[in-house]
Amino acid sequence: MSGPEQLEGMHAAAFTRANNEPDTIFHAQRIPDSLMDMGAQTAVTALYQTALPVGGAVLDLMAGALSHYPEEAKFQRMVGLGIFKGALDANPVLGERVVQDLNEDTVLPFGDDSFDAVTLCDGLAYLTQPLAVLTEVVRVLKPGSPLILTFSDQFHAAKAVAIWQALEPADRVRLASVLMSRAGLADLDTGEVVPPEDLTAWRDTVHAVIGRKPRN
Repeated sequence: MSGPEQLEGMHAAAFTRANNEPDTIFHAQRIPDSLMDMGAQTAVTALYQTALPVGGAVLDLMAGALSHYPEEAKFQRMVGLGIFKGALDANPVLGERVVQDLNEDTVLPFGDDSFDAVTLCDGLAYLTQPLAVLTEVVRVLKPGSPLILTFSDQFHAAKAVAIWQALEPADRVRLASVLMSRAGLADLDTGEVVPPEDLTAWRDTVHAVIGRKPRN
């Protein structure tokens, strides 16, 4: 494991964290699997409904017991990579499961041009080497295929990197866009879904950034 990334134009401590306890120990003590409320999870599923390539090969990064994929969607290959075997085993949509801590090992165990889409939900806040991970995402994506990155305003403060905690939500979207662009993703598209005022059970705004691996 190397230390937190130091990227040009960002503070040297941008990707450090307050709690350096191993992620496997820290998160194992915390439930639920997702901090997003049900309304936000439904919004992510709706985005996946329109953005994921049905019939293709899909990788869910930093996966847990839920991937938020549409129940009716059928994929040729569905891979989940996360730090807890038990959570991955409980995820009903996955066909393949890989146990790996991306803060310990940023290299994805897949060949070049392997996937038609990669999803990363509520995970960017915790990556201490985000550019290295996103560069690997670009490598394993097929040309023209998307990374669909989503997050809410909820996160574990002890484990989120310093720059994430210092930023407002709109600036986190900009940070994600900068990192994705530096990794080599193009055609970036951003958006958000705000909870309707009449649905009190839905409080979390969902932010999304989608970028595609260039065809050339």
